[in-house]
Amino acid sequence: MTNLETTYMGIPVKNPIVAGASALSSDMKNLKRLEFSGVGAIVVKSLFEEEIELRRFRFEEEMEEFDHIHAEMTSIHPNIEFKGTQEHLYWLEKAKKKVHVPIIASLNAHNLETWVEYAKAIEKTGVDGLELNFYELPQNPDVTAEDIESHKVEVLEKVKAAVKIPVSVKLSPYYTNVTNFVKRLENAGADAVILFNRLFQPEIDIKAEEENISFDFSQSADSLLALRWTALLSPVFKGDIISSKGIIESEDMIKMLLAGAQCVQVVSTLYKNGIQQIEVLIKELEEWMKDKGYKSLKDFRGNMAKDHMKDPWAYERSQYIKMLLSKENL
Repeated sequence: MTNLETTYMGIPVKNPIVAGASALSSDMKNLKRLEFSGVGAIVVKSLFEEEIELRRFRFEEEMEEFDHIHAEMTSIHPNIEFKGTQEHLYWLEKAKKKVHVPIIASLNAHNLETWVEYAKAIEKTGVDGLELNFYELPQNPDVTAEDIESHKVEVLEKVKAAVKIPVSVKLSPYYTNVTNFVKRLENAGADAVILFNRLFQPEIDIKAEEENISFDFSQSADSLLALRWTALLSPVFKGDIISSKGIIESEDMIKMLLAGAQCVQVVSTLYKNGIQQIEVLIKELEEWMKDKGYKSLKDFRGNMAKDHMKDPWAYERSQYIKMLLSKENL
């Protein structure tokens, strides 16, 4: 019998398939269905500082909207306090109590104090781990790459000092030197890095000449960037490498494991194929391992990482000028 056990940010899990943060985790029925389908762990939808601040602003507007209608009234509402993160924290606590696979919280903040404040509050819910979403869209030309990275490293250090649960970092691929930054995160205590964030890009409607919301699910081809960096980083990063984005079919997952990933995060395939896709992924992984004669993930994980490749440049080539300009491709 095949053994699919592995670790997710150091947490033992029964298989390498992790449901990434999405709206699916906002419904208890979906959480139970994910568990029943055999998922290794679940990352609950992110807590966004921006969203909390927007809700706070709207709350204050509603509370003060009619304060001026009578000269003797100070407020037409009772003294209601904005609860901010309480709803999200309650949901994390409920999810942890109702589901018996590891529950991972996800956090996206901006201010250093908020990262730490929210992390401490999240830990109290009893979740098994915390995922920090690191993403920056710098618009100030005076802000350097060093400024951005040093701030992120400081955030991780402060969060790690404030909580005892494992902490992972989910990255975008847009850092100047991904390898250097990941090593800095490792030195700051990261238990895992997740490659990569699923980012939405702006779109323009040329008929209406206005901004449009662009959204489409990941495709298997989207996994290739994560595949490259999984293979490059897995030999040098001591924590867990988690591959994300474009993990649609079992073949996508197996490639990541061969490249050195401990686990993969899936989201788009759950929307496209249903939560039962987890069962398909598990079954096909087991069948592939049986055909290959592998009894556990350790038997083949990293076999295709950079340090095991016959061609040392396999993951480092980035331009194929001769191929692109060859007569056969014209």
